[in-house]
Amino acid sequence: MASDDHTDALIDGLVRSAFQIMGVLTRLAAQHDLSLTQLRVLGILRDRHPRMSELAAFLGLDKSTLSGLIDRAERRGLMTRAASPDDKRAVIVSITDAGQELMQRLYDEFQETFAPAIGRIDPQQRRQLADLLEPLLTPAPHRGDEK
Repeated sequence: MASDDHTDALIDGLVRSAFQIMGVLTRLAAQHDLSLTQLRVLGILRDRHPRMSELAAFLGLDKSTLSGLIDRAERRGLMTRAASPDDKRAVIVSITDAGQELMQRLYDEFQETFAPAIGRIDPQQRRQLADLLEPLLTPAPHRGDEK
């Protein structure tokens, strides 16, 4: 794929943004005694109840690693797991009320951290940026799935 100055600038901006955001997320997670991966899991569980196997695949973790991570979060009362009503062999992971409350606090802290930067662009630019980012954040089909 050929590169041009605009593409290079876009990729540079995306990478710099990702590094800045990951730094903030890592710091916020640590302040709440969470790993970045635990924070990611809690974020996923805010609006979904995936099977352990789906969650492991999405995060790129093996099931035993994810199981240990969920064990620690369960001990803190942040997540639960239960047999799937559709398939008793499958395990569904859910966020608890305490996990939801923690995620709301983290979201509020994240918003507060980025408020000065976001405040530098007007509401219309924010909407445009969100619209432009959407196709970049939508997962692409895996190679071979495009048939």
